[in-house]
Amino acid sequence: MRLYDTLSGGVRDFAPLRPGHVSIYLCGATVQGLPHIGHVRSGVAFDVLRRWLTAKGFDVAFIRNVTDIDDKILNKAADAGRPWWEWAATYERAFTAAYDALGVLPPSAEPRATGHITQMVELIDRLIDRGHAYAGDGDVYFNVSSLPDYGKLSGHRIDDVHQGEGVATGKRDQRDFTLWKAAKPGEPSWPTPWGRGRPGWHTECVAMCQEYLGAEFDIHAGGMDLVFPHHENEIAQAEAVGDGFARFWLHNGWVTMGGEKMSKSLGNVLAIPAVLQRVRAAELRYYLGSAHYRSMLEFSETALQDAAKAYTGIEDFLHRVRNRVGAVVPGEWTPKFGAALDDDLAVPTALAEVHAARAEGNRALDAGDHDAALTHAMSIRAMMGILGADPLDERWESRDETSAALAAVDVLVHAEVRRREEARARRDWAEADAIRDRLKEAGIEVTDTSDGPQWSLLDGADK
Repeated sequence: MRLYDTLSGGVRDFAPLRPGHVSIYLCGATVQGLPHIGHVRSGVAFDVLRRWLTAKGFDVAFIRNVTDIDDKILNKAADAGRPWWEWAATYERAFTAAYDALGVLPPSAEPRATGHITQMVELIDRLIDRGHAYAGDGDVYFNVSSLPDYGKLSGHRIDDVHQGEGVATGKRDQRDFTLWKAAKPGEPSWPTPWGRGRPGWHTECVAMCQEYLGAEFDIHAGGMDLVFPHHENEIAQAEAVGDGFARFWLHNGWVTMGGEKMSKSLGNVLAIPAVLQRVRAAELRYYLGSAHYRSMLEFSETALQDAAKAYTGIEDFLHRVRNRVGAVVPGEWTPKFGAALDDDLAVPTALAEVHAARAEGNRALDAGDHDAALTHAMSIRAMMGILGADPLDERWESRDETSAALAAVDVLVHAEVRRREEARARRDWAEADAIRDRLKEAGIEVTDTSDGPQWSLLDGADK
């Protein structure tokens, strides 16, 4: 298996630190508001990585944190006149619901920043003792110039570093970043050797990585917007205390609208509940996971509906096989599918294998070769299961009565289509046209394609 490592700037062979065991840390949500599709893309992308590693036989420890103390959380809670902890808990539940709705597996552990203050204080103490950090006016800062290779993840030159923090009286160099913030009136705070305060963002993830995965682990993942300053500053702290930290750094691309990153500040967000009024959860999962994880995903309503249509095509093939042949259990993924995921999670190539199997399966089904159709269906279930979107999985099998009725109608329509094909084969064009016209009167249109005749409802819902 090969993965693109942001630190080395290229694709490298992946082998875990411990044979048979893979350790992954994913930077999770800052729970300040409702999750949008840009937030959960990383959850979907790295859920595929986790599922693939598990399918290959690895025991996977997957940690995804929650940032439940942050300037934005405090400010929004204050503006709403609500306690900060209530605000954070409310939106933490919203993120959990969004992940669950999209079939993202629960992490092995989901630590909160506020639950690891002790570990953060110990880490900061070690940094001060080693000369990499200093206290000033109740704050504590990391001395960027004390680390010769600072900037190696993002490519930033140390002279050009801007942390995005305000000017502070205790900071010796504006390139330095905050490890601990002195308490302000009315804000939550914890006691430390430097006075009461709360953690800086970059410190919490290092402390939680090390608490759950150790001083060195396999993969650190997150959105590409975290490369600098967040992940750069994580590396700085870990290496400053002599820890190996992450061996691979994986970053997913943004979901964009009009070429801009989806963000609340730009007002171009699509909350998960709103999108789920337009497509089913499985279809949204398919859409978010269909592009390569490192690519930008430009959102459009057309692209969303195209993804929903593609997913429905897979779903309906599996239902056709189940209705005509019998139970469809997961089988084996194809060699090309496995090779694609081993090549830096090339999901688009893997999905091409799924759709190729669907096309072959449809042809086999229409030709009456039920054994071949069943084999393709079983393979599709295996592949879609690894992608987290197997239509016959219990969690997605919540089709309503209309969907169930359509599955039954498919059996009846198929019989008519076969009769039409037989009439065409004996050049009985009148009978073939009569069958087509009867179907059209019933609201069903038959289209002759390279994959054989396909039918659709005249309202456009392809079957």
